[in-house]
Amino acid sequence: MPRAPWSVLVIVFLGCGPPSYPAAVPHALLGRALPELHHIRALGGQKLDAADLAGHPVVVKFFAQYCAPCMVTLPEAERIHHDHADVIFLGVDEDEGAEAAQALVARFGLTFPVVHDTSNVLSGRFRVATLPATFVADRSGVVQWVGGEGQTGDDLERAVAAAASSPVPAPAAPANR
Repeated sequence: MPRAPWSVLVIVFLGCGPPSYPAAVPHALLGRALPELHHIRALGGQKLDAADLAGHPVVVKFFAQYCAPCMVTLPEAERIHHDHADVIFLGVDEDEGAEAAQALVARFGLTFPVVHDTSNVLSGRFRVATLPATFVADRSGVVQWVGGEGQTGDDLERAVAAAASSPVPAPAAPANR
């Protein structure tokens, strides 16, 4: 007996829908706009501003040299960064001195920008209480996933893939003057 044409449509549409994120750590920023990243200067001198992030998925990864789980998640983040060219990664080091941050960049061969969070300004904006902490925002700048100590590289990979598959936001209409 031949299939009805609508059964084929049902099969096709089952795969469509919003991106699927892995389970996240409960956090106040889930479903909210990524905190402002104004005029950030990475260790290598690279400048990053909010305008650079527009329309891109963003990963903000907090870590420190004293954090044992961070030493496992940093190489995973670097690998995922290489696999997703359209996703902007930003590392935020919470060590006391920038020398420790530079040592981690060298140790793990990190190629994404890393900021030393002097005076814990960024950790305050992101409400980071424990390390590691990783925030993944979709192309609209909304935090869709937060990872903590219990999350794996596979969890981060799935969150980044979901964010990368999120729709590109429509350009804002010009303001009437």
